[in-house]
Amino acid sequence: MSSEKQVLHLFEGFGVELEYMIVQRDTLQVMPITDKLIYDAVGKYISDVEFGDIAWSNELVLHVVELKTQGPAKRLDGLHQKFQQHVQKINAMLKKYDAMLLPSGAHPLMNPYTDTRLWPHEYNTVYEAYNRIFDCRGHGWANLQSNHLNLPFANDEEFGKLHAAVRMVLPIIPALSASSPILDGKVSGLNDTRLEVYRHNQDKIPSIAGKVIPEAVFTQQDYEQMILQKIYADLAPYDKEGELQEEFVNSRGAIARFSRHTIEIRLIDIQESPVADIAVLQAVLGAIEALVGERWVNLDKLKAWDENRLADMLLEVIRNGEEAMIRDKEYLQCFGYHISGSCTVGELWKHLTQEVVVVDEDEVSYALNVILSRGNLSRRIRQATGDQPSAEQIRQVYQQLATCLQNGDVFLPNKSH
Repeated sequence: MSSEKQVLHLFEGFGVELEYMIVQRDTLQVMPITDKLIYDAVGKYISDVEFGDIAWSNELVLHVVELKTQGPAKRLDGLHQKFQQHVQKINAMLKKYDAMLLPSGAHPLMNPYTDTRLWPHEYNTVYEAYNRIFDCRGHGWANLQSNHLNLPFANDEEFGKLHAAVRMVLPIIPALSASSPILDGKVSGLNDTRLEVYRHNQDKIPSIAGKVIPEAVFTQQDYEQMILQKIYADLAPYDKEGELQEEFVNSRGAIARFSRHTIEIRLIDIQESPVADIAVLQAVLGAIEALVGERWVNLDKLKAWDENRLADMLLEVIRNGEEAMIRDKEYLQCFGYHISGSCTVGELWKHLTQEVVVVDEDEVSYALNVILSRGNLSRRIRQATGDQPSAEQIRQVYQQLATCLQNGDVFLPNKSH
């Protein structure tokens, strides 16, 4: 098949990647055995194992396994069942190690300085380069699990439209997806603690993550010149071998992968089960599609937004999640939300889900309704643990999350402590 035919147009395919921790069943201590899991599946230590529609792969650290669509899926519908089957398959294989998969954006009790083991097999030179430059033992490297959504574009024009829309939606995504309220055994006070550490993990070279919201660039040439070349130049003194002079090194909340003709959205925390992950993606996708289709305002208006203005909004959402206030009327108008005063991000999402989000699967619709009515997973975890939980209370709640993951359920806290 010629490479011409491989290129998909806007919204013709979706790549989804879900990351999970492997932990000891009772203590929830992280277990660096992803390589053993892969070896047990295929009899060798490799980075990717393909099972038809879904593949497994390693990540930087040895206690995380990634499940991903093998090539683009035509629709998001039906994906949660496929991921769920693989979650259960992996959990069955991990039983012999007294281990299981644990969801959520960050392990609440992990000590990254003592518990981190890097992937030692193929592709290891890239990980070693990261470790040499940044020391990957921090939470921002060793303790963050996300849900990546890859959206295709076929040419420069489509890239410009998609990038304009994605940039606008990025600041409000964590209101739906935040799932990391606890780090180092303490409630952090932030709704999305994973994103807070993520945005600082490469402070040594600030151009790598920028403001997390990408700059207002809408062609491949401009993107490479203004974003990628700057990163490569800033990295060069630390990366003598050139291991990291690749577009994957860009750590913004959405990155252009021109080699694959996709934009990859990276700031979504993993949820308690695949059905909730797909619910978040359906909402995000509905908003992006509507903006690309100029439902409320034309694309030129979206392209005019400066990343600093959007980044300020993102920081507010990292702190306060769906209760973050939006006072920027112009922003709300871009989503067709015309109100006299300010509103919460949660209220904006309720407006968007009514207007543009189409969910055909009942269980996905239920999961999205829970997020909109009961709060994102971060808020529900905090309701369950209380504000000053003991390590044992934290373990009990996260054991419930592990059970949700195994059963494909949505987490509902019984009551506050």
